[in-house]
Amino acid sequence: MSTMDNLKEAFAGESQANRKYLAFARKADEEGYKQVAKLFRAAAEAETVHAHNHLMVMDGIGSTADNLKTAISGEEDEFEAMYPEFIKEAKSEGNEKAVWTFDVANQVEEIHAELYTQALKALGNNAEVDYFVCGHCGNTVENEAPDVCPICGAPKSEFMKID
Repeated sequence: MSTMDNLKEAFAGESQANRKYLAFARKADEEGYKQVAKLFRAAAEAETVHAHNHLMVMDGIGSTADNLKTAISGEEDEFEAMYPEFIKEAKSEGNEKAVWTFDVANQVEEIHAELYTQALKALGNNAEVDYFVCGHCGNTVENEAPDVCPICGAPKSEFMKID
């Protein structure tokens, strides 16, 4: 393996650790372990620092326009190729929970690609738009959360405003 391969693997590992530790922190909070939750959040932030450092060394961060193009390509790959295959496999195995999580992610990745495309077209016009994310399925909407999530049926109260 090359150093670039090692950087990619390290970036993926640090990124996954960040998300896992944030999930662990949420669970610790739910169980009343505030100090453990705080530790998990601190470690998650450290993993983010590591991931960002690896990404910078890989020259993985370009201009905002380039980053939007990269994001569009990644999202398109997910909803056009990756998730359809994952859904097919999960269905063949009868794993309905996996089918659900892959399906909602697939739908939302298409939304993300469109939002990134709109942002790329509008780059530089500095228009303010609010974004809301469904805490149940990840649906991402502009301006105002819907009364009911059109992807998973969650109520408006499940949407978080992103600052």
